[in-house]
Amino acid sequence: MHFELRAISEESIPDALAKVERYRLLNEPVLAESICLDILAINPDHQQALISLLLARTDQLHANAQPKGALEVLGRIKGEYEQAYYAGIVWERLGHARIRQGDPGARMSAYHSLQDAMSHYEVAMKFAPHGNDDAILRWNTCARTIMQNPEIQRSPEHDPRAWLHDEAGPGIADS
Repeated sequence: MHFELRAISEESIPDALAKVERYRLLNEPVLAESICLDILAINPDHQQALISLLLARTDQLHANAQPKGALEVLGRIKGEYEQAYYAGIVWERLGHARIRQGDPGARMSAYHSLQDAMSHYEVAMKFAPHGNDDAILRWNTCARTIMQNPEIQRSPEHDPRAWLHDEAGPGIADS
């Protein structure tokens, strides 16, 4: 079934963004994602809506564990700091989703996701505004997660990112 979606007004964007945040806090990321898409339908480059969409999609990684949707949004976010920081968020949340899966292959991919997140956070640290230590806080969280979970280990394979091609499909690792 197909419906013609109705457009919201430009003036309603601030209230719509507040609803997005509320739905995310209520653990309703699908509803938050829908509102973000409504905002982006009338203002495709709205940075807060894009960031909120990325976060809503990463909130859903526990159910789907595929980062592709979030990574597609990441390419539209402007700013070197924001690009690096939110790339770190995607990989960190994927790592935590893999940890919750619990199987041995997921633990190896969790390790590599968290390592990728840490690499992105290191880049973000270089571009962070003075007094913004968010990337440091996230890097430390990833490091603690790896240190406190000895079952999360590096893949013994030659190519440390080979797991990503197998699980997420071709091209995701190159994002």
